[in-house]
Amino acid sequence: MKQYRCTVCDWVYNPEVGDPDNGIAPGTPFEELPEDWVCPLCGVGKEEFEEA
Repeated sequence: MKQYRCTVCDWVYNPEVGDPDNGIAPGTPFEELPEDWVCPLCGVGKEEFEEA
């Protein structure tokens, strides 16, 4: 699965890990994240991420 990097703070979303602290289960592809999901470090939206 593809990983995505936040262009603001460089945090990387790894779909194998997900974002369990924010209710995103491991195995969730970036494309399937809710539209209102935000970077857990800096709070920007999905539009600020790029493929890593």
